[in-house]
Amino acid sequence: MKKLLDFGKKALFYVRVLSGYEERRIRSYRLQLEQRVQQAQARRAAINKVPEQVILSEVRRMVEEMQALNKKLEETEAAVEDYFKPLDKEAELIMKMQLQGEEKTSEMMMKALEKQASLQQVEAEKNASKHQVDNSETNLNESEMMEEEKTLKEMLKALQQEVLLEKADAESSDNVHQADKSHIDLTSASTTTPK
Repeated sequence: MKKLLDFGKKALFYVRVLSGYEERRIRSYRLQLEQRVQQAQARRAAINKVPEQVILSEVRRMVEEMQALNKKLEETEAAVEDYFKPLDKEAELIMKMQLQGEEKTSEMMMKALEKQASLQQVEAEKNASKHQVDNSETNLNESEMMEEEKTLKEMLKALQQEVLLEKADAESSDNVHQADKSHIDLTSASTTTPK
């Protein structure tokens, strides 16, 4: 019985081989294996791409956060500038008023000095016309007039230097105000930036 079953199995196998059934079954099995290998390779490639996608998504997220921070910084800078605009205008008006006042006082001083110089020149001319008797006396008067003129010129130069120094001080105080303003802008911007 066992031999009969073995013979039947062998006969059935030969029939399948000769009919092509076994070959078709082997081919289909081979195709299934190839499909499984291709699917495994596709999964492997997808798994290899996952870290790249994660890195790209992280980079995108960081770029978006940086853009949001830049936008907030620009908004805070604009708010600080808007806050300090009236103060800047007031400071400019005060500086202009101070400069105008200093210019007026310097002009008045220059006019007064010019008047004083012209009066002294007229007096010197009167003295010179009265004392033309003696050449030696006139030489002395001329030397005195020259000395007076020199002193007047020195006084004018000194006053001009004082006026220039006052203007330079005013400009430097304006620069100091601008530097203080920029320092205030920086400190306020740093305190208002999000952490």
